[in-house]
Amino acid sequence: MPGFYEFFCGGGMARAGLEPEWRCLFANDVDPRKGAAYSANWGSGQLRIADVASLDAIDLPGRADLAWASFPCQDLSLAGAGAGLDGARSGAFWGFCSAIGALRAEGRAPRLIVLENVAGVLTSKGGTDFAAICATLQSLGYRFGALTIDAAHFLPQSRPRVFIVAVARGHTVPARLISPGPPPRYVSTSLERAAVALPPTVAGDWLWWRAPEPPRANLRLADCLDAEPPEARWHSAHETERLLAALSPASRRDIALARAAGERAIGALFRRTRPDCAGGIRVQAEARFDGLAGCLRTPGGGSSRQFLIVIDGEATRTRLMSPREAARLMGLPDAFVLPARATDAFHMIGDGVAAPVVRFLSQHLLLPLAAPEREATPPALSA
Repeated sequence: MPGFYEFFCGGGMARAGLEPEWRCLFANDVDPRKGAAYSANWGSGQLRIADVASLDAIDLPGRADLAWASFPCQDLSLAGAGAGLDGARSGAFWGFCSAIGALRAEGRAPRLIVLENVAGVLTSKGGTDFAAICATLQSLGYRFGALTIDAAHFLPQSRPRVFIVAVARGHTVPARLISPGPPPRYVSTSLERAAVALPPTVAGDWLWWRAPEPPRANLRLADCLDAEPPEARWHSAHETERLLAALSPASRRDIALARAAGERAIGALFRRTRPDCAGGIRVQAEARFDGLAGCLRTPGGGSSRQFLIVIDGEATRTRLMSPREAARLMGLPDAFVLPARATDAFHMIGDGVAAPVVRFLSQHLLLPLAAPEREATPPALSA
């Protein structure tokens, strides 16, 4: 059974997607509150609470086939301040690279690396941060490519993420996993532009990964909700109207149409935070009734906590989404132990990776790479 290290592990949501086909050898996070959730679900045997920059090869047992790193996104997010890899949080990427370099010096570098982050990683600092990530992987002895996958293919949540998959140079890559060009279903316009813009010396190690058609999600937002969750209360009429007053004109029209239809409609209401043309921050509330929630964030993130909106004819009710409902939107079972405090639970969930997306990548790309068929390795394809 192949083994993996889970860096920036949070509550172990990558592990939830990798097991049981993979075996965890080591897990790391700097946040003791997330570490408590990890221990409650997976035990503490593999867990090390420490700054990733403090880790050395001696801290990492054995030789893993995979190192998974969902490194912090705050400085790369479109809702952030734009510090990029120079930021205090997203800059933890460099500590991760240092740990991999230490393993490489001992001949124990993992065969595979997966880096997961927000779409902003592709455009941060005009694309130079993405180029720096690729160049660093190259310097550590890897070839690499990326896919953009939205959790909406698997779950009722719009959550597009970038997955950079790197394979050790010289490791056999089955030809069926390589595409001659960017596969449209997993390559956003931003990803294609970022790959094309790589310096020629870096682009020589770029690979376009191939994966099958994603499944169709068989859940809708309403399927993940409790009728009356004990930890959430419905808002007063005044609170609901104040929320609705902050909506964009398009969302107001959607609500008017839902009311006019006279049928029960369930939607998600969230705040979208983006930089404006004047260098400030613009906050706009939006609602959607397409069966999906907006992208779940940490309590301090750009969209903050999400609200649910239920329309029954002229009657409209709103409330906050509960932690358990949010966990379902990340593909976590109800048996998954969440932090007792709602703020801690949302922090863990908002920073996490959707488990079914991890499982899909594992089945169709990572496991075949970890135990490749005996096929000739194709030449490196430039972007």
